Amino acid sequence: MTDRDDKASDDDRVFKALANPLRRRMLDALRDAPRTTGELCAALPELDRTTVLQHLKVLEAAALVSGRRVGRERHLTLSPLPIKRIHDRWIGAYAQAAVDLLARLDDDA
Repeated sequence: MTDRDDKASDDDRVFKALANPLRRRMLDALRDAPRTTGELCAALPELDRTTVLQHLKVLEAAALVSGRRVGRERHLTLSPLPIKRIHDRWIGAYAQAAVDLLARLDDDA
């Protein structure tokens, strides 16, 4: 497997993680502040703990969330670098193409 294949696989995990609205809500909660697993569960009262933990595994596999143990608690933090990588690779390039197109249209007018 090449480095390019590894990056594509990493991107696939990020897109899969971001595809689910519950996982996006979890990321929003962690964007506001780091939380313990219990606090994250409390922020999503309509979900049982097992469901939250299953979604958390997907987020961790995509490297969007990292956790560390502090005693009996697990502290979770948002890891924004995979989202920045997606932005740089996909959104930034396409946004620049759109800006360039608008500039050409303006020049033609």
